[in-house]
Amino acid sequence: MVTEEEIEKVAKLMKIEVDDHKEYVDKVHAMIDYFDILDSAGVEDEEISMQEIPITALREDKHIPFDEKLIEKLNHYKGTYVRAPKMS
Repeated sequence: MVTEEEIEKVAKLMKIEVDDHKEYVDKVHAMIDYFDILDSAGVEDEEISMQEIPITALREDKHIPFDEKLIEKLNHYKGTYVRAPKMS
């Protein structure tokens, strides 16, 4: 299974600080257990039927020109970059 060393290695590769590696080991094990439950559901032999849609029934893409500078309409931008809220 997953070890604390593997969690630490992945955290370093992702350049994130992880204080409690044991907490993440437990979370990864819980995810793997859940995938085991999904794998045991036995849906391999179920056939999924989908309605076919002819290409003629799809909408035609149309180009609609936009002459204004969209970046200038944004509230939070710097140069050509848009500032988004921090992810926590």
